[in-house]
Amino acid sequence: MAEKLRTLLIDDEPLAIDRLQVICAKLPQVEVVGTANDGETGLSLVDTLKPDLLLLDMTMPGMDGLGLARAIEKLDQRPAIIFVTAHEHFAVEAFDLDAVDYVLKPVAADRLERAVARAVTRRVSDGESASPWLEELWVPHRSELLRVPIDDVHRIDAERDYVRLHVEDRSYLLLQTVSGLEERLDPTRFIRVHRSVILAKSAINGLRHDGLGVWLVELENGDEVRIGRTYLSKVKAMAGR
Repeated sequence: MAEKLRTLLIDDEPLAIDRLQVICAKLPQVEVVGTANDGETGLSLVDTLKPDLLLLDMTMPGMDGLGLARAIEKLDQRPAIIFVTAHEHFAVEAFDLDAVDYVLKPVAADRLERAVARAVTRRVSDGESASPWLEELWVPHRSELLRVPIDDVHRIDAERDYVRLHVEDRSYLLLQTVSGLEERLDPTRFIRVHRSVILAKSAINGLRHDGLGVWLVELENGDEVRIGRTYLSKVKAMAGR
């Protein structure tokens, strides 16, 4: 049997702690080693107990979940983090801190079980070199957050302070700037072709010149995207021109 994840529960709501304990008691991968009702106590227990996993509330008086996550970011033995929160709009900050998952309250047992399974998978692959690039995004959709593998995204459009992620025949809005997202994307897999458009290189079918000084990217789905002058040389270099 696989070694259990020594887990610390941190939430300022006693009822939320009780619910997490009930759910965790039914998960064979989890061993709850402690609880805390505020960030400062949680930080102290991280140092004392050396847990493998934190189930961490995002909003708490004093040191909140984000503050605690930042405080332990440089630890040699940094525990994995699953944020548990009633607020969906902290997802960007969560993936910036390399959280394993982001679970919305009220916590459903099957949803937390999936999140813990992700933490187990990450623990198994700890010996492998971690990529500095984004591998997934959380996007709000109806009353939940969906996990979108970055390889499923074929186009990203800027929409003011948001970006629209195109995934197969669907799209999702994410509170993030296109420039901020570009910095986190693997340049071997994505290329910015316009100030408001990033494309997956795998979605590009070819380049076309319209004869009037304008270059276009032809996509596999038949769409065309105008290449901005600032990005033309980079796009041509991708094509070996």
